[in-house]
Amino acid sequence: MDKKFDLNRLNTKAFAREGLSLQGHESLSQFSRLGDLALSPSETHLKEAFQTPQVAWAIQGDLVPVSGGDPQVWLHLQAELELPMQCQRCMGQVKLSVKADTSYRFVSDEATAEAEDDESEEDLLVLTPELNVLELIEDELIMSAPLVPKHEICPVLVPMSAVDEAFEKALEARPKPFAALAQLKKKPT
Repeated sequence: MDKKFDLNRLNTKAFAREGLSLQGHESLSQFSRLGDLALSPSETHLKEAFQTPQVAWAIQGDLVPVSGGDPQVWLHLQAELELPMQCQRCMGQVKLSVKADTSYRFVSDEATAEAEDDESEEDLLVLTPELNVLELIEDELIMSAPLVPKHEICPVLVPMSAVDEAFEKALEARPKPFAALAQLKKKPT
C-alpha cells in the first residue's frame, strides 16, 4: 500500500469505502494512560533486560451494504501487548498478555448511537471526519487489562495470614466472661 495514513486523524468513511487495512507496532510510550498501568523500568527487577513493550495492532475498514439504506461503515480492530504489571498477591512483576478484538459500527450521530446501543451486539461510534485510531487502541487495551493483575502461580511463597504479637497478647490478657460462667456451671450446688 503506497498511501500514508495519519492514525491520529483517520477518515474512517474513506478507509471503509476502500476496504483498506493497516497494521503496525507502536511503543507503549505512545500510550500514556495505558503506560500508567505498567511497571516502569525502574520498578522491574530486571532493569538491564527491560525493553519497552510494543503494542501490535491491526485495523480493517469495511462498508456493509444494507437493503433499502446507505451502507454501514465498520472498523475492525485488534491489538495486543505483553504488559509488565505488579502482581497483587506477591507484589512482584508479572507480564500479562492484554488483547483487544472489537468491531465498531459507525452511526450518524449520538442520538442514533444511544437509540441503537441496547439492541446492537457491536460497539457503536459516531462517524466523525477524523478518528484517532491510537486513542481507540489505547481505550480498548485499558478496558481489556485485568483489574487485579496476578500470577497464576506466584514465583515466591506468599504468606496468607498476618500475625501481630502485641494483638495476640492483648487478646489473651482480656477477661473471658464465658469462662467464668463455665466455672460456675461446674460448682456443685
